[in-house]
Amino acid sequence: MTNGQSSKQATVPEARAALDNMKYEIARELGINLKQGDNGDLTARENGYVGGYMVKKMIRQAEQQMAGKGGTNN
Repeated sequence: MTNGQSSKQATVPEARAALDNMKYEIARELGINLKQGDNGDLTARENGYVGGYMVKKMIRQAEQQMAGKGGTNN
């Protein structure tokens, strides 16, 4: 990443809690047993699903905000 940031640092630090909540919510929806701390028992595919759905949801929210419809719904 640029400016000396690692990929694990949130661009907006205040958003970290919301991103974590979204991650666990999506993992539950997908039936993936994501827990705080070490998740070494999960496959790369399972982790990828969670990350992919997070991005999909954030894009949907941004599109809704740009369209003037808010961004809090799925």
